[in-house]
Amino acid sequence: MEILSYSMKWLELTLRWGHVLFAILWVGNSFLFNYLDNKLNKKISSKDVDGEGYLMHSGYYYKLSRLKISPPKNYLRSLTIFKWQSYLTFVTGILLLGVIYYYKSGILMVDKKVLEILPSTAIIFSLFSLIISWLIYDFLCKSSLIKNNVLFVSIIFILLIFLSYGFTQIYGAKFAFLSVGLIIGTNMFGNVFTVIIPNQMNIINSSKRNKKFDQSLSLAAKQRSIHNNYSTFLVLFIMLSGHYSFIVYHKYNWLILSAIAVISALARHYFNLRGRNIHRLYILITSIVSLILLAVLILIFKN
Repeated sequence: MEILSYSMKWLELTLRWGHVLFAILWVGNSFLFNYLDNKLNKKISSKDVDGEGYLMHSGYYYKLSRLKISPPKNYLRSLTIFKWQSYLTFVTGILLLGVIYYYKSGILMVDKKVLEILPSTAIIFSLFSLIISWLIYDFLCKSSLIKNNVLFVSIIFILLIFLSYGFTQIYGAKFAFLSVGLIIGTNMFGNVFTVIIPNQMNIINSSKRNKKFDQSLSLAAKQRSIHNNYSTFLVLFIMLSGHYSFIVYHKYNWLILSAIAVISALARHYFNLRGRNIHRLYILITSIVSLILLAVLILIFKN
């Protein structure tokens, strides 16, 4: 039994380590490519080129061009597609969910002071929530609502509040928080696995057959990539929240999480605009002031 317990500890450690490493790579890629898109000089464009830009790293200049056409076929053979960071982040996350939380569901998921449910019921509901949430999100993305940014974001935020509150009425506080992060992370992975990568492969296959690729595939992939970009700050907060009991176990924890979602999205929006040389410092100041105000309110209304 001691060997099994010791082995489980090493398995947890390895999975946690891998999960964090792969998540860093995934988030880094997301930030980099959104930054590059925003920084491209669109004035430098032609029939084949949709903007150019320059970077410096490690003492060298790098020239970047976003093409409207396919590159030469010899480049297609060595083309780098950024997907494994996302895949491995999701796989290690799901394995962690099983090894830690589902394996000890009676302790880490169920809180009889909140709701008396069987550990097996808690696990089934957790898996069910991941699947249903993805289906709802994907449906909204494919509906006409996606054309109205304000309406789409409002619906997503209302759903987030519903989930944040709902999970606190079913699970213990820590797993309730984690469940929201699991859903967002699953949706981010779903964007990569079902839209971004398939669309990119369709574009590559069209290029190999000397066919003009469908620009709508690029736009759809970019749209999901932007959704992932705006989700990262909140997901990272939830990943760290387990270390801060004054937030997780606060009586208004669901409301705090909802507020953090808005604050983190505002901060991300500021940096995305800044990447396009649109400097709206008041957005960043608003997010910082809001975070300070939230901290004060948490102290005033402490348990």
